[in-house]
Amino acid sequence: MSEFIMNNLEQTARRWLEERGVTVEKIAELVYYLQSKYHPDLTMEECIENVNRVISKREVQNAILTGIQLDKLAEDGRLDEPLQSIIRRDEGLYGVDEILALSIINVYGSIGFTNYGYIDKQKPGILQYLNDKSTGKCNTFLDDIVGAIAAAASSRLAHRAANAE
Repeated sequence: MSEFIMNNLEQTARRWLEERGVTVEKIAELVYYLQSKYHPDLTMEECIENVNRVISKREVQNAILTGIQLDKLAEDGRLDEPLQSIIRRDEGLYGVDEILALSIINVYGSIGFTNYGYIDKQKPGILQYLNDKSTGKCNTFLDDIVGAIAAAASSRLAHRAANAE
């Protein structure tokens, strides 16, 4: 990260992710999970680089901050009903959390949609933790945002590999 100076928005987005237990490395593990079978020489360093590039986008930072703020407000019981209960329960038919995540995927093209759908169903790694309701945390938006960042980073990696051939 020393190769560029992060702006305040990016610093805040990264700090909020870490405060919720999400590191760049944990997201990179999801990228590796999605892409290693297609790229046999894939390294974690490449995955980390692609995650960092995705998080460096303003649209992604806005989604991170918005989603985490809504999760925290719901966690603290500070939203009005019925929204409070819907977000707190992560109601299946709500869908706004996925819509926010799709704004991240749109930055890197359509291949990200299939990666996102797959990882959202599988829930490997950090996604399993974020979906664990027994922790007392509300991660209705965050789990989808993390999956979307991984899907977008995977898409970015796939596009770069295709252009290198």
